[in-house]
Amino acid sequence: MGQHNRVGTAHWADEVALAVMAAGRPAVLSTGISPSGDIHIGNLREVLTADAVYRALVERGVPARFTYVCDNLDPLRRVYPFLDPSIYSPLIGRPLTGVPCPCGEHPSYADHFLAPFLVSLRSLRIDVDVERADEMYRSGRMTAQIVAALESRDRIAGILSELTGKASEADWSPFQPLCPACGRINQARVTGFSARDSSVDYACACGSAGSVPMAGGGKLTWRVDWPARWKALGVTVEPFGKDHATSGGSYDTGVRIVREVFGGEPPLPIPYEWISLKGKGDMSSSKGNVLSIARALELLPPDALRYMVLREKPQKSIGFDPGPDFLKLLDEMEDRAATGHDERALSLSRVAGHEPLGVPFRHLIVVAQAANFDAGQANAILARSGYPGLETERVAERLPYVRRWLEDLASDEMRFEVRAELPPETGRLSLDQRRFLERLAVDLREGMSGEEIHASVYALAREFPDTKPAALFEAIYLSLLGKSRGPRAGWFVSVLGVRFCAERFREAAAAAP
Repeated sequence: MGQHNRVGTAHWADEVALAVMAAGRPAVLSTGISPSGDIHIGNLREVLTADAVYRALVERGVPARFTYVCDNLDPLRRVYPFLDPSIYSPLIGRPLTGVPCPCGEHPSYADHFLAPFLVSLRSLRIDVDVERADEMYRSGRMTAQIVAALESRDRIAGILSELTGKASEADWSPFQPLCPACGRINQARVTGFSARDSSVDYACACGSAGSVPMAGGGKLTWRVDWPARWKALGVTVEPFGKDHATSGGSYDTGVRIVREVFGGEPPLPIPYEWISLKGKGDMSSSKGNVLSIARALELLPPDALRYMVLREKPQKSIGFDPGPDFLKLLDEMEDRAATGHDERALSLSRVAGHEPLGVPFRHLIVVAQAANFDAGQANAILARSGYPGLETERVAERLPYVRRWLEDLASDEMRFEVRAELPPETGRLSLDQRRFLERLAVDLREGMSGEEIHASVYALAREFPDTKPAALFEAIYLSLLGKSRGPRAGWFVSVLGVRFCAERFREAAAAAP
């Protein structure tokens, strides 16, 4: 994407905001996720997409509301790999809000996964009105839609059959009773209802039968619940995954149902593509193939995680690659001249007051290790290597991300430790390597740039025709790191300081083999 520097340019969030304003409807954005497992960065795309449009509307002075619906009435569908079968097998079919917490520290299974998600939203400065499905139904806010759906059962069945090509079962109902005997929400069938009493009669596979209140006694099936929610919350804009956007999918059927049954209008759709993990495919909580938002925020600053999503149009898939693409993303945020840098996406990402440090992440990786992760020393090195005037506190904020990246994601080649004393590995240096280091120590002068040092190293290497240049560079790294390879030599020496390096090279040259 090109650079977008002001409101009203071609960023997709601005385009959607303008479309919302042109429609003349209230700006009510909504998202919804079932807390069946870790709420991961794939799920986050939905919330961030809505947040970007919300902020673009607010910037233009448009009153807007942003809701997040926790679908905690969805049933536990199976025993996922992270669950104990002896405990959870008997609970399959119960609403997530009625299943015990896996760690025992939250009120329910649903809250176990919702709680860290809400903490992450605060870190990302996403301010939403949280709506819990169980509370929406129990409060009676969905009762009018339940009555309308039950009264229009045949019409809804016809819509679903027409758009999906699948006929509904003879005893199908748009309402799923919550059996008070077995606690399951997917085993009982509707045998009757009373609009006057707001109650539903049921018969459950467990043998129980009776009547439950519409308010808190069950929920609408997904394809009916979604448009009912649009009506109840007044939703006018909603992002959703591409699976719901297929022909005959949940959005298509929802459009017909909300208009023909609930007397409402569908929201402006924003279908989005998945976020995948490189080499592992699309993320799935039930399969355990996820990178949780909390974990992602340990690796990426909040503004970087937002930028990763907001720089791409929703219809474009995103592959999360913790390797080179990860570094490219972080460098792109700091460098306005970088290919792909999107200033408008950055302005939507830095809502928490984050400002760019202005130091490429690749550079910071080397500096942090050279400074042994001491913020003051790192700032001194940055000042010496072309980044003066930075606040030490801001440098300190970035160092934990560098450390975690090195510990969890970096290759061995990226990791190093500047040895406090002459590494014993220098004992294998040849005579030419020692003479080379001795001469290099003489050539180094205060104030030399990385490029000047690099040129000096290559010029000096030509004076040792019997030794390959790679072996001479190896001498530099062995004397500083005890390793055969390291960062670009001239620049690395300038980062560490020519005085320190010259002394180390002399020491290595003089040491007995």
